[in-house]
Amino acid sequence: MNFLTSLGSRLGDLVRRITLLYHPRTMREKGWLWSSGLAAVTLLIILYAFSIYWSQEPESFDILENTRWELSGAERVTGAHTTAALIRVMETLLDKPGGYLSNDVMPPSVLLDNIPNWEFGALVQSRDLARVLRNDISRSQSQSTENLDLSIAEPQFNFSNDSWILPSTEGEYREGLKALRRYLSELAKNDAQNTQFYARADNLRVWLSVVEKRLGSLSQRLSASVGQERLNTDLAGDPNAIQSTQAPARIGVRTPWLEIDDVFYEARGSSWALVHFLRAVELDFHDILVKKNALVSLRQIIRELEASQQSVMSPMVLNGGGFGLVTNYSLVMTSYISRANAAVIDLRNLLSEG
Repeated sequence: MNFLTSLGSRLGDLVRRITLLYHPRTMREKGWLWSSGLAAVTLLIILYAFSIYWSQEPESFDILENTRWELSGAERVTGAHTTAALIRVMETLLDKPGGYLSNDVMPPSVLLDNIPNWEFGALVQSRDLARVLRNDISRSQSQSTENLDLSIAEPQFNFSNDSWILPSTEGEYREGLKALRRYLSELAKNDAQNTQFYARADNLRVWLSVVEKRLGSLSQRLSASVGQERLNTDLAGDPNAIQSTQAPARIGVRTPWLEIDDVFYEARGSSWALVHFLRAVELDFHDILVKKNALVSLRQIIRELEASQQSVMSPMVLNGGGFGLVTNYSLVMTSYISRANAAVIDLRNLLSEG
C-alpha cells in the first residue's frame, strides 16, 4: 500500500513538472529558442504516438455476424457470405485506425511502410476475388451477360492504390463498394433473376487457381530473404516449350534488405484477407465441398493462414541467416504460406474429380 501511495505521488509530481514546462511564464523565461525546441519535441512525440496507433493490424471479424449486418435482416442466400466478406475487407482498408495510409503524403503516414504494405496485400486478394466474381461466379456460362454492378465494382477496386487527389483512391474504392452493395442487395431478391452467384466447383477452382499463384509468389519472395541460387525451371515439363529470350540455367535470387519487411507485411495482409474469404467460401460452397469430400482440405488452408497472423513480438522484422543465430521471420512466414499453397493445390485437384 505504501509502495502504491509513493508511486502515485511520484507520478503526480512528474505530471505537474511536465505541465509546468508548457506554462506561458516558463516559455517567456526560457526564451523563443527553448520554446521552439519544446514544441518540436512535443510534435515528434505526438506523431510517434499516432504512428504506433495507426500501425496496429485490424482484428479479424465474424463472417456470419458480418453477413447479418450487411443484409439487415434479409434472407441469407448463396453468395451472401462471400460478397459481404469482400465488402468488409475493403471497408476495413478504408476505415481502420488512421484510415487508408498507402496514398498519404503527410507525416507520420508518409513515414510508415508496414501498414501500407499490409493494405496492398489485402487489396490484391480483394481485387482477385472481385475479378473472379465478375467474370465467373456471377455468370452461368461464357456467353452470358455480366452483372452491371460487378462490372462497375471490379475496375473501381483496380484503381491506383496510391492516388492522393483528383481522384483519390478512397473515393474510387467507395464507389466500388456502393456497386458491390447493390449486387448483394439484388442477390437477396427472388425476382432479380439477372443477379446470381453460382456456387459451382468449376467457379471455385478458377478462384483457387488465382490464390495458388498469389501464395506461390509470396512464398518465393519471402524465402529469398536469405538469398539463394536456384535452377531455372521455367520450361520444365514440356520438351517443346520455348521462351522469348534466353535465360541462364542458374538464377541468383535475393530480396533486397530494405524490402524484406515490406514483403513480410504484404504477406500478412494477403493472408488476413484470404482467411476471411475462405471462411465465407466454406459457407457459400458448403454443399459442393461436402460432396467432393474437400471440406477438411479447405479448413486446413484456413488453419495454416491463421497461424501466419500470430503477433510479431519484435519491434522490427528480424531476418537472420537460414540457420544463423538470429531468427528469420520471413522464413517462418514462408512455411505457413507454402503449406497453405500446397493445400490449395490439393483442394483444386479434389474439386476437379468426380
